[in-house]
Formats: sequence, structure tokens, C-alpha cells
Amino acid sequence: MDGPETTFASFFQGGFECSSHRRRDGVRLDLLRATGHDRHVAGDYRQLHELGLRTIRDGVRWHLIEKTPGRYDWSSWTPALEAAADIGMEVIWDLFHYGSPDHVDQGAADFPQRFTDFALAAVEHQQQVVGGRPRLCLVNEISFMAWAVEVGYFPRPPGAERKGWFKEQLARTAISAAAAIRSAYPDALLVWAEPLVHIAPRDHRRKSVEAAERERRGQFEAYDWLTGRARPELGGDPSFADLIGLNYYPHNQWYLDGPTIPMGHHEYRSLGTMLVEVAERYGKPLFLSETGAEGCGRAAWLHYVCAEARAAMSQGVALHGICWFPITAYPGWDNSRHAEAGLLSTVTADGKRHVDTRLLAELREQQERFRAWSKQPSERVLEPA
Repeated sequence: MDGPETTFASFFQGGFECSSHRRRDGVRLDLLRATGHDRHVAGDYRQLHELGLRTIRDGVRWHLIEKTPGRYDWSSWTPALEAAADIGMEVIWDLFHYGSPDHVDQGAADFPQRFTDFALAAVEHQQQVVGGRPRLCLVNEISFMAWAVEVGYFPRPPGAERKGWFKEQLARTAISAAAAIRSAYPDALLVWAEPLVHIAPRDHRRKSVEAAERERRGQFEAYDWLTGRARPELGGDPSFADLIGLNYYPHNQWYLDGPTIPMGHHEYRSLGTMLVEVAERYGKPLFLSETGAEGCGRAAWLHYVCAEARAAMSQGVALHGICWFPITAYPGWDNSRHAEAGLLSTVTADGKRHVDTRLLAELREQQERFRAWSKQPSERVLEPA
């Protein structure tokens, strides 16, 4: 074990960037291809497994699988399923990481059923090829995707210009698929990945404070709807979320309609207190489904996140994992800039990925700290970051 008791094969995890949406200029992204992961999947899994990361997030590319309506070609996914089974890698599969086939209208009334049909077919294929418990993130980042569509960062289907409309569409889609999967595969592990944010007012006038708090609390809508805590007419249920996944990055705190709040500023909220708030709200185990930083800030960011995770766990939060995302370097969505954000580099001329030694050293240090923390519950105290 590399840390506390967990639902997963390893407490520390890695995620592969698998976005496959179209940009607003019409260009289709395929980050599994752009990072070389689709061609080096077995080597990538083996390398991470040897480094002790035995649970990962990875994705399927719906646009490659369902090129014509209702007909599925699994050739882009099967090698990854088989490689994971051969190596012993536990995978949480993202089924809808923003991208869908061009013949699918994400704003249409039939979109929830179209995705549900695909999700059921995907799990059936996984069961036929390798079997085992399905581990799924059905719809990635409902909140972020809804925002991206509303502001026009992603292509906007008709109707999505109305604030809140597309988030509800995605929630209905997620709930439809979750209900179908839970019925057909009761033992499936259903997790989600939603942004964890803090929003502060730029001044302390009453209207500013209230507006910032409304925006901040909006981050809970997706989970509230999925679990039936709010909008019960959508069909949400607590059983649709086995774990609450939270995505947290250095830019996840900002002033309302303003810039990012820098760490150390009096308006910056500690990650530990944010985790406690979510745990108390839903009464379910959590995991950091995504976290990470770029360049020379990677090791320091992992140090901070882990210290805050232990602070939250010392207050009773059941945190089941920390997933570094993405685990490899990748090209930026908008301009293909080279982003050194992972533990592993791009694939080099020798066909291998190099390991970032500073981040690996910090990972080893944090694995040891969590081991020690887990063995000495009487000495679990809050620690400085």
C-alpha cells in the first residue's frame, strides 16, 4: 500500500489526457493520439505500474468508435483493455471526455439516450474482452463543459446560450447513463470528476459578496443533481456516485469576474477546508480525480496538495486517492504548446518516456509520509504545507 485504505489499487494515480472535442474553429482534438498514448499504451501502463501507480484514468474515443449511428468499432479501445489486463493496471474509463461523433447533436432531445446506448455498449464490450468490475467516469466535468459551451469556448449547440440549459442537458445525460449502468451492472464503480473551486468577491459590498457566493455554490449543482439532493425530477440518486471526484489545479481560485487568487493571499482558501466542506455535504468518500501543475512547479504542487489532503483526512475526510493529471506531457488545446505537466515526458526518439526526477522524488516522499500517517493514527496532526 502507498497510503491509506482505498477503494483503488493504489492511492496515488495517474491520468491520461483524453480530450477529443472539436475546438470552436472546428478542429477535432485527439489527445490520446497527440501524446502517443494510443500507440504506446502497453509501455505507458507498464512504466506507471513499475513506478507504483497502479490505478489510472484513461479514456475511450467515442468519435472513433461510433462513426455511423448505432454501429460500433472497438478497435481503438481494445488494445488498451487488453494491455491493462495483461499488466494488472486498474483503469477508470472516461466514456465522454467532451468529444462525441459529428452525427451526434449534444443539444438534441435524444442526446441522453444516444450516450446511454453507447455507454451500455462500451461496458458490454469491456466485459466480453476482459471482464471484471467496470470502473467508469461516465461524463467528465459537467460544470466545466457547460461553462465552455455557454461562453463559446467549445462549439455551441442551439439553446446552449441560455445560462444553465446545457448543464441540465449534461446532467440528464449523466443520470440516464448512470441509471442504465447501475441496472445492468450493479457492481460497477461510478465516479465523476468535477472542478473544485473557490470564488471571492473583488470588494466587500453586499451585492459583490452575495454574487461571488452564488457563483461559488454553483460548483455543487452537478453533484446535487446527480445524487438527487436537488432537482429530484431529473432522476438523480445517491447510488449514482460511489465516490465524489474533484479536480483541483493552481488556477481553481479566482475573484468574481477577475484574476486568479495567488496562493498565500488572504483570500486564498486552503484545499483541506474545501475537501472538508464537500465531504460534509455529500457524506461520501472523495478522491482528487485530477490535480497537477506545470514545469518546475510540479513537485511543490504535489507537496502542497498532499499536506492539505492529510489535513482534511485528520478531520475525518475519507479521501481515497490523488490522481496526477495529465501524467504525460501534452500539447495545449488551443495552440499545441508543449506542456511539461506530467511525471512522464513525451515519447522520445528511443521510444521511451523519460521520468521527471524531481516530481518522482516528491512522489516517493509523499508515499512514505502517507504510509507513516496511516500507521500512527494517534499522531495525526495538521501539518504546515
